[in-house]
Amino acid sequence: MRFLPKDEGFFDLFDQLSARLKNSAALLKELFNEPKRLEELTTKIKAEEHAADALTYDIMQRIDRSFVTPLDREDIHLLANRLDNVVDLMDGTARRASMFQIKERREAANELTQVLVDCAEAIRLGVKDVRTPTAVHKSSRQVKELEEKADAIYSKAIAALFAGSPDPIEVIKWKEIYDNLEHAVDECEDVANVLESISLKNS
Repeated sequence: MRFLPKDEGFFDLFDQLSARLKNSAALLKELFNEPKRLEELTTKIKAEEHAADALTYDIMQRIDRSFVTPLDREDIHLLANRLDNVVDLMDGTARRASMFQIKERREAANELTQVLVDCAEAIRLGVKDVRTPTAVHKSSRQVKELEEKADAIYSKAIAALFAGSPDPIEVIKWKEIYDNLEHAVDECEDVANVLESISLKNS
């Protein structure tokens, strides 16, 4: 009796999806570093979000077509959705910055987006090495440390927003942006947890 081969194409699709996440994070950092390019960069991030959606759709279609998958179907579905969620959140943050017509550069936003860039790279490496538990554990540990760093930056940023006699409109705008950036980092930690679970299960 011949065994059906496992469909290894999922790994390439996950690599492509994690690359979209990394690109989105880099573009979002550019956006808050150079707010004069707001519309240009928002459009580029939207293109990454569309590409991520298409890859996620391809992964779901592939699950249905494959007789034998290299990972549990539920895990493939979960990882794809978690990765796509982070890209969606970054796209949503960019759109809010555009709607709010952000014109100034704020250090806290740059610090939080740098954390996102670092998380995205750690996730990219974790996805690439998903079949190597020690490598995935290292990437996941890094994301957890980055999430703690983001929490500290977020708390300090929110305290600074309410210091003195701030403009209420500016507080509303920037608090929502900081909330979204912090949420995106939290979702990165969820991706790292899923990756670690999958890696251990398949080691």
